[in-house]
Amino acid sequence: MKPLRIYLPEELEKKFRKASMENYGYSRGSLSRAAEEAVGRWVRTREASTHVDVPGEPVKVLRGLLRDVKKGSVQLQHESAKIRARKTRGA
Repeated sequence: MKPLRIYLPEELEKKFRKASMENYGYSRGSLSRAAEEAVGRWVRTREASTHVDVPGEPVKVLRGLLRDVKKGSVQLQHESAKIRARKTRGA
């Protein structure tokens, strides 16, 4: 196992240290155990939120989702380019 160095705001570090000691005791390794639990939970949350079930016929699903869109494909491409440009500028 490789060491992982992270930096936390002082107030958050104090709260984390206190909570980990209260939960795992005041012995060596309690911070590591609490950090492993916290990081593991964070990773599992991210993995669960990025999981996508692909339906058997994705084209039919997309057609159903887009049935109310009144713009053509070229108009949508131009709009999406403008949106991406705004996001990259930070606006």
